[in-house]
Amino acid sequence: MKIGLFIPCYIDAFYPQAGIATLELLEKLGLDVEYPLDQTCCGQPMGNSGCNSDAAAAEALFVRNFARFDKIVMPSGSCTHHVRDNFDAIPQTDEVRHVRENTYELVEFLHDIMKVEEFPWAEFNHSVGLHNSCGTLRALRTASMSELGEKPFSKPMDLLSKVKGIRFVTPKRPDECCGFGGTFSVTEEAVSARMGLDKVRDHYQAGADYIVSADSSCMMHQQGCAERAGIPIRFIHIAQILNGARA
Repeated sequence: MKIGLFIPCYIDAFYPQAGIATLELLEKLGLDVEYPLDQTCCGQPMGNSGCNSDAAAAEALFVRNFARFDKIVMPSGSCTHHVRDNFDAIPQTDEVRHVRENTYELVEFLHDIMKVEEFPWAEFNHSVGLHNSCGTLRALRTASMSELGEKPFSKPMDLLSKVKGIRFVTPKRPDECCGFGGTFSVTEEAVSARMGLDKVRDHYQAGADYIVSADSSCMMHQQGCAERAGIPIRFIHIAQILNGARA
């Protein structure tokens, strides 16, 4: 299985350690991984903002970069959601359909495709609160939604539970949006900031040393809220924990 690795813009610019951890983790699992060097944005910001036609060039480049791979993996639920469900600014050729049907967020790829049962190199002796982004929760369905009253399940929690020493805490409102929402955090800054602060406080009061997530964009927003409020909580991408980061 030949894997194409896509690293979102914000991870490339602000959290490269999450991208590096994703690559190292996939290679530890024995996968043949390639990172196309001329990759750029997947087009999600334009699509989310209602400027769908403006995403066409980014989407076309994405297809040129990744159509030759068996699976495309990325450490981002929101980008995965865009490619799989909203990648329609360009003609839907066989190559485009192949890319859309074979793009996976890291957690679902490890859980559903690779069915990883152990991470023997991983140990994380901290209390963590799990943040599921709206995209992973409600679009990719990597965890159960409390509003549906369905039987609880959590793919990221299943993976993290295989890490030695990790302890889980649960906020009072685990499914609540953190307020990032991409351009929502720009157009509704005050509401977004308050939602982020509420989210961080909820995790901190539950006893979390770290907030862990599969989406660095949400954590970037929450980290800013925590720093401005002086809340001593740390943030880490799930790929880093599964790859063996200790702090």
